[in-house]
Amino acid sequence: MLPTTSWSRSQAIAMPPKAQPARFEHPDASHAKKKRKGPHPIEPITAFYIFLAAGIVAALFSPIQDCDETFNYWEPAHYLSHGYGLQTWEYSPEFAIRSWLYIALHAVVGNARRLLPQSSKARRTMSSRMVAEFYFVRYGLALVCALCQTVLFKVISLTLNGRIAIFFLIATVTSPGNFHASAAFLPSSFAMYMCMLGAAAFMNWRGGLKTSQGIFWFAMGGVLGWPFAAALCAPYILEEVVFTFFSDKTAFIESLIRLVRGVISGLIIIFFDFLINLFFYKKIAVVSWNIVKYNIFSSTGGPDLYGTEPWTFYFKNMALNFNIWFVLALLALPLFLLQKIIAPSGHGFQSGLRTVVFVAPFYMWLAIFTAQPHKEERFMYPAYPFLALNASMSLHILLTAIGSTDPKTLMGKVPARLKLLAVSLVVFLSVDISLSRIYGIYSAYHAPLSIYKPLWGDAGAKPVGGQNDLVCFGKEWYRFPSSYFLPRDMHAKFVRSEFRGLLPGEFSEAKTGFGFWSGTWLPTSGLNDRNEEDLGKYVELRACSYLVDTQYPERKDQLPPNEPDYIADTENWDVVKCEPFLDAANTHLLARTIWLPDVNGIPEKFRRKWGQHCLLQRRSK
Repeated sequence: MLPTTSWSRSQAIAMPPKAQPARFEHPDASHAKKKRKGPHPIEPITAFYIFLAAGIVAALFSPIQDCDETFNYWEPAHYLSHGYGLQTWEYSPEFAIRSWLYIALHAVVGNARRLLPQSSKARRTMSSRMVAEFYFVRYGLALVCALCQTVLFKVISLTLNGRIAIFFLIATVTSPGNFHASAAFLPSSFAMYMCMLGAAAFMNWRGGLKTSQGIFWFAMGGVLGWPFAAALCAPYILEEVVFTFFSDKTAFIESLIRLVRGVISGLIIIFFDFLINLFFYKKIAVVSWNIVKYNIFSSTGGPDLYGTEPWTFYFKNMALNFNIWFVLALLALPLFLLQKIIAPSGHGFQSGLRTVVFVAPFYMWLAIFTAQPHKEERFMYPAYPFLALNASMSLHILLTAIGSTDPKTLMGKVPARLKLLAVSLVVFLSVDISLSRIYGIYSAYHAPLSIYKPLWGDAGAKPVGGQNDLVCFGKEWYRFPSSYFLPRDMHAKFVRSEFRGLLPGEFSEAKTGFGFWSGTWLPTSGLNDRNEEDLGKYVELRACSYLVDTQYPERKDQLPPNEPDYIADTENWDVVKCEPFLDAANTHLLARTIWLPDVNGIPEKFRRKWGQHCLLQRRSK
């Protein structure tokens, strides 16, 4: 049976705090008391350490998955911290669809790194400090994510079942999805953090209903992160409305008060965000509304300008990032309804509705975004905790059914050890595939975070380059990890390639008497919301002291006119540093999906094909 808490809504509303029991249990927990002292399968502090370890691994080794993370978040944060950086059209005062409060919070964390000890050499100190700021921000994100995951883990243990909490932990920390999302500098990741806190508040009725707290956290995720993530609280709000409808007048008034308090807290967040953006943009702008307006009501094509995908996109993507856990997440509601039909628990309407509410956010989010033409992996980040929760509940239901010892049933006739072995093998295989994919992603795409080390002195060597050197990007513009990886006196520039969309510009470095960071509010040129190319974003190749390029040996005869093989042009360029980079177009699907060792036992067809991602230096003549 899927266990549910015996802590009823009426108890949560009516009982004063002092009269409430010290702890609350699900109905079938009496036997568990004989086996363990507390309600948690493992202590929350232990779960926190596990979540944090997974987050730190992601912070250290996860490649930047999306160029939006670089240009829309890392670059503005670099501008706030260091006075220069690349600027996208979203930060133009004309459009103002990005929150400077969200950026400023991360910039503050990065600046805190400057208080820590530095190395002894001046140039290397300045440069490596900037790289250290990048990773320090990632560590901070991993810490916040781990705290939020621990809070939800604890509530799942108390509200549902300790075994479900363990499955939630396993599904979360071993999934490639968590590897991508946990330490990413993206609003969708921040929204994921806040949604975990919001869901935990709504789920936990111990000590009274926490509707206003839940709304606050979802509002925080929607305003500072991504507005659409606030919709994930809809099932919980609907639950409140349904139960209020069947309650007396006193309960109705108390429910109304909780809802109003939650709405007010959300409005306070919006107001504070408004003030910060007013300071930076020097204009009235409700950024959350601007994002919604652009994505839904835009007359210029909106996000569809940047590509559309078939309806199967998220199903394939989450099958890669969660494998068996995604299948279990999809089965959560059918399995629960089947369980209710075959073996009704007798817990009643309230218990059943709560379970439906718990599994609903994932289905709702998947349905909404599957219907949208423009799809990106990061759009699913806010729903990842709900996917893990659904999958954990499904696995618990299946294990309950499989664990039957009734000799009259088919499962009852199967030896317990055989069932345990079968389940263990499935879970082990899932974890093994997930870890293999995580390592595969790192080994295939880590090069853009590694090739810039010679610029600030790799392994004690003397830094290469000089003041005001330009590091240029052609076809590899979208792999630039951010200005944090370049020395303080070097700037990133673009040379023309076959790409014909809009590239980022640069924040103005002008100093005015109207406040700090004038580049956030000074008028911009060449930025538009139609993804139309602006030739002013390019520099001549001869102005570049350094160039980043990728060479794929198996594609050397298929190069377009504006994307020559610069690495092979030894007359003009010297190789400073190269790292292997997966040639995805010529690698078999299986080898792209998971890591396969490059050994003789693996057929040539399934081996990875490699290129090289390089930092080049112009040859002196």
